[in-house]
Amino acid sequence: MLTLTFLVTTVINLYVKVLLLRIWMQWARCDFYNPFSQFVVKITQPIIGPLRRVIPAIGPLDTASLLLAYVLNVLLFVLVFALQSRMFIFDPVFLYFGLVALVKAAGVLVFWIIIIRSLMSWISQGRNPVDYVLLQLTEPLMAPFRRIIPAMGGIDFSAMAVILILYLLNYLGMDLIPGWTQL
Repeated sequence: MLTLTFLVTTVINLYVKVLLLRIWMQWARCDFYNPFSQFVVKITQPIIGPLRRVIPAIGPLDTASLLLAYVLNVLLFVLVFALQSRMFIFDPVFLYFGLVALVKAAGVLVFWIIIIRSLMSWISQGRNPVDYVLLQLTEPLMAPFRRIIPAMGGIDFSAMAVILILYLLNYLGMDLIPGWTQL
């Protein structure tokens, strides 16, 4: 049962991250002709396309993708509970857990995108299509910190400042919401 739980959790969490990445790319107005952007769109379009006909976007927010990510998070809690207890029960608390897990997944996605961008800045120096999308995604978050904290010795500390803020928000979540780390 542990293998099946791991497989279900991993697949759903990865797809939720891709959906959140699609939302973030639309919000940041990334170049959708970029190969990396095309990958994200093509992997989510079979489900998001029909949903968009029913659920319209609200401004720059792709509500169809956001709703699907939320529903998948709630479904994840239902499935994991069913696999572990061998009883299929829908508890309304799963709606709350799904929302908390969605917020946590967004924070984890921001964290890893900033880490990947920082590592790629040492290697590719902006010549990679993925690097260009990562720049478009993270620049709105890092630019305000760059104005306050200038680069010292050629090292940009804005990524560290954003990651520090993410850690602070995670600890705040642990203080306010019991069980935050288990999600």
